[in-house]
Amino acid sequence: MTRTVYLNGDYLPETEAKVSIFDRGFLMADGVYEVTSVLDGKLIDFDGHVKRLTRSLGELELTCPIGEGELLAMHRELVARNGIDQGMIYLQITRGNPGDRSFLFPDASVPATVVAFTQDIPNMIDAPAAKTGIKIITIPDLRWSRVDIKTVQLLYPSMGKMAAKKAGVDDSWFTDEAGRVTEGTSNNAYIVKGNRIITRALGNDILHGITRAAVLRFAREAQFEVEERPFTPEEAKGSDEAFSTAASLFVMPVVEVDGKPVGTGKPGPVATRLREIYIDEMRRAAI
Repeated sequence: MTRTVYLNGDYLPETEAKVSIFDRGFLMADGVYEVTSVLDGKLIDFDGHVKRLTRSLGELELTCPIGEGELLAMHRELVARNGIDQGMIYLQITRGNPGDRSFLFPDASVPATVVAFTQDIPNMIDAPAAKTGIKIITIPDLRWSRVDIKTVQLLYPSMGKMAAKKAGVDDSWFTDEAGRVTEGTSNNAYIVKGNRIITRALGNDILHGITRAAVLRFAREAQFEVEERPFTPEEAKGSDEAFSTAASLFVMPVVEVDGKPVGTGKPGPVATRLREIYIDEMRRAAI
């Protein structure tokens, strides 16, 4: 079935949606994006994604041409038109097409380009990887220093995914100049020691994950201790558990780091429980 996508106010078959070659998202990676999960045909943590979108746009001096109400209606319309039960909606806003290539921002009168499309993922909840856990390698974090802005500059994370694939594992975690883990290629990173969950504090060097915020809130409510600080790959290898979070992963156990098993080498009780809590709570709050 051909997907219906959204482009600048219109719902179109994906084969008919076109964006100019002069669009700054294409030429300069001058744009931001958000990915909202869908469970049971409803949107997960939509308000959080809109708030982060607004922040990202503000950091780039970009104006969203449509309001929150219209964004919500558009997301729901895409879910309905494409019959999505479990999956994601990708939203991208770029600075638009100024008519030619220039490093300077175009005049504010140039309209932004707004694109959105669905991705159908029937096994998000029952993902096989959640039962086996994933294996990761660590690589240097060579991204620009404002990864807290959710821009479409995703080449190095893509290279990190490819490095993991070539190494025969599932993903990469980035490390800073001091050798401490920042985050994963498209997710936030955590380790567990006893009843304590450790993850890097918010700053310009990691994405302010919407799933991260929810999971840490649920962890505290479940009486886990949360410590926001950097940790090293060696610390991860010696921890009881490790996991990643993202809109597409929920809570995903990590069972191996750089070839060394974490804990028992199997998904642990903390990550497993947090995944259950997250899915239950998000289902209840979905809109």
